[in-house]
Amino acid sequence: MNLDKEAIDRLGDELYAAWVQRQVVAPLTERHPGMTVEHAYRVQEGLITRRLDAGERIVGKKIGVTSAAVMNALGVFEPDFGYLLDGMIHNDGDTIPMDKLIQPRAEGEIAFVLKKDLTGPGVSAADVLAATEGVMACFEIVDSRVRDWKIRIQDTVADNASCGVFVLGDRMIDPRALDLRTCGMVLEKNGEVAVTGAGAATLGSPVNAVVWLANTLGRLGMPLKAGEVILSGALGAIVPVKAGDNLRLAIGGIGGCSVRFR
Repeated sequence: MNLDKEAIDRLGDELYAAWVQRQVVAPLTERHPGMTVEHAYRVQEGLITRRLDAGERIVGKKIGVTSAAVMNALGVFEPDFGYLLDGMIHNDGDTIPMDKLIQPRAEGEIAFVLKKDLTGPGVSAADVLAATEGVMACFEIVDSRVRDWKIRIQDTVADNASCGVFVLGDRMIDPRALDLRTCGMVLEKNGEVAVTGAGAATLGSPVNAVVWLANTLGRLGMPLKAGEVILSGALGAIVPVKAGDNLRLAIGGIGGCSVRFR
C-alpha cells in the first residue's frame, strides 16, 4: 500500500509528539507494511521540519547502521542518515538527564568537522579528507521513539535514524595524520571495559562512511556544508545506559570523551 502525503504528514506529527512527550509509538512498519525507505525519509523530513519550526537548527548529519555489530543488534542491514540539531549537542564531561531520553543506548564514534562543502555524487575519500578540519572522539546516544527498539530500516529512518543526543570529545585532530581504519577504541562503562572496536568496523573506514553520505545526499541535491559535524557511525557494539552510568571512550591517536547519566 502506498503512503499518501496525508499519512506521511501524520506519521511525522506522531513521531514529533513522541519526542516532545518522551513516549514510544508502535512500529510504523507494523501499521504500514507497504512503507518504503523513500516514504521513511519523507516522514523524517516532516519530523525535522517540526523541530526546526520549534526553534532548533541543523548543525550536521549522522550516519547510522554502519558496523556489523550494530546491524546484527538492530536487524537492520544498510546504512541510513539523519540530522543533528543544536538541541542535541553535549560537551565532553557533561551529565545528561535521563528525562531527556526514552530508551537510550550509547555508541562510540569518530566525528568529522568539515571546513569545506562536500557535494556529491562523485565524492572520493581524498575529497573527504581535504574537506575535513578535524576529527574528534564522540558518543552518539541513540534513542528510539519506536517501542522496544522493534525497528526495521524504515522505522529508524523515519525516526531521524534513531538519533537522541551526541557528545563531542576533548580535542580535534587532523585526520591526514592518522590511519582512521586502524584507530582502536576502548569504551568503558562504570570503570569496566564494555566494548572495544576500531575504525575499520565502520564500512571499512569512517572516511568511507562520510563518502557514502556525501554521495547519497548529493544524489538528492543536498550538500554537506562547511562547519557541519558528521557522525560517521559506531566503532563497536551498542551499550545500554541508565541513570547513574558513567561512560568513558578513548580512541587511539584521536582522544577521549566522557559522559554521565542521571
